[in-house]
Amino acid sequence: MHHPALRFLGHSTTRLELGGRVVLTDPVLTPRVSLLRRVVPPLRPEDWADADLVLISHLHGDHLHLPSLRLLRPDTRVVVPRGAGEWVRKRGVRRVEEIDVGQEIREGGLRVTAVPAAHSGHRWGPRSTRGPQSPALGHVLEADGLRIYAAGDTDLFPGMHDIAAGGPLDLALLPVWGWGPSLGPGHLDPERAAEAVDVLRPRLAVPVHWGTLAVAGLTRAPAGHGARMRALLHDPPHRFAAAARRRGSASTITIARPGQDVPLDGTVPDPDPARAADRTNGPSRRGASGPRPGHPE
Repeated sequence: MHHPALRFLGHSTTRLELGGRVVLTDPVLTPRVSLLRRVVPPLRPEDWADADLVLISHLHGDHLHLPSLRLLRPDTRVVVPRGAGEWVRKRGVRRVEEIDVGQEIREGGLRVTAVPAAHSGHRWGPRSTRGPQSPALGHVLEADGLRIYAAGDTDLFPGMHDIAAGGPLDLALLPVWGWGPSLGPGHLDPERAAEAVDVLRPRLAVPVHWGTLAVAGLTRAPAGHGARMRALLHDPPHRFAAAARRRGSASTITIARPGQDVPLDGTVPDPDPARAADRTNGPSRRGASGPRPGHPE
């Protein structure tokens, strides 16, 4: 690895090459997650087989996905929110450790600090009283002169100001939707994600948590629910970019479809045109043209 790199693998899963390590966030690597199916091309083993570190933001099944964790090498370091370690180990994941808000870990040249998130930390959702519960987290990653915020699942919360105050952000990975026709509490929609950009002021913002998973069969339903779901697999990141422009954001918004690479340092060695990402710049960065239209592949 000679250059920091980012690939959006879909939903909340990203692959970061940073500090001499390969990091996966919330890996969902299989064609199905319970009743949800992946509606974009499947991942390739080379997208995840060399992972050194996995960061889990919270316990929901589309973020802490046990079948995906079992696909990784047994020595892959899996970091989960405080209180979830033993529960995960008992389900076949060997190298698990915990982290809490304000704590940090190091992996090679990479430093990761856990930060808060405004989201339910219960495995089965905010209304369940059984099963494991741990605080939902975000993560700040620092290496190679870069500072990156991976928000996990969250709504706006006051601690975002503290994240911004900790130093300039080069990249924010911000959720802009989910997998269904509506959002429950503890999520950013495209417009609220644009508000988060105002607070965080990252050099680059990449929308995640969109365009990847849907209830099996729903996208093929006739007009009404089916049409709405098909639109929601495409529209949220473009709504996010448009909302950021309306707010006068100076951040660059890069929209990558699941499976595409996103440049972190301004260049991508030997780019694959099939993985090129749509980009839109804020008004202080070479104009404010919108992203090119296109549907998830």
